[in-house]
Amino acid sequence: MKVVDGRLEFLNARAGMASFVGLVPTMGALHAGHVALLNAARAECANVVATIFVNPTQFGPTEDLAVYPRTVEADLQKCERAGVDLVWVPSVADVYRRGSAEATSVQPGPLGAELEGAIRPGHFHGVLTVVAKFFNIVRPDVAFFGEKDYQQLTLIGQMVRDLDLGVEVVGVPTVREPDGLALSSRNVYLSDDDRKQALALSRALFAGRDAAAGGARAILAAAHAELSGVNVDYLELRGAELESVVPESGPARLLVAARVGTTRLIDNLGLDL
Repeated sequence: MKVVDGRLEFLNARAGMASFVGLVPTMGALHAGHVALLNAARAECANVVATIFVNPTQFGPTEDLAVYPRTVEADLQKCERAGVDLVWVPSVADVYRRGSAEATSVQPGPLGAELEGAIRPGHFHGVLTVVAKFFNIVRPDVAFFGEKDYQQLTLIGQMVRDLDLGVEVVGVPTVREPDGLALSSRNVYLSDDDRKQALALSRALFAGRDAAAGGARAILAAAHAELSGVNVDYLELRGAELESVVPESGPARLLVAARVGTTRLIDNLGLDL
């Protein structure tokens, strides 16, 4: 496995990859969910590129950029065990050559201002811009993202289609602890008591799925009943592509975001109506 930091060094290393290239963009603090992405890329692609970059443009002024977990050495070990060929660990200046307030950026459209976008204004503007930059710099054939950040996955797919970026976007199912908690880099912030309370999110989703035969109202009622003890930002049932109009039958997506202690967590689950 080759590890590089500067942009020119990366481009030189990337130039030696002539065949099918898979990209796994990450912000580091890798856990088993990220490893699942790396494994999916390794299984499908001749060459696997991972990036480790804490992107400043997707953090709001009151969010946790300064304390976001950074574990590069441990991350590199996980990448090597997963068979990654090339890891790029760029600086902010390598990615944003004119500074993080560049004049040109990607606007996510109406969905980018809903759900997570309503709670975190500008978040998806930053996410899509950095992903578009990585697509243009790395030039992958396929890129892998986790379903745990389902709105992000949906918006990236929308961006690729709308801008004809020519990258196949693959969603990888959420990885959970045995008790149901979705893996997240922010789980390290949870105290023991918070960790127990955090299970309310996955319990709500599973309860909603189990009530799906009763329709949308039954799903939401069952899910709400499990959310005591956490501060809920939203619990919403959407269409499979996060349409606000929920179909009467077929695939849908139940999404939840809540604060547990001082930690904000998100989760979601696909279900059939």
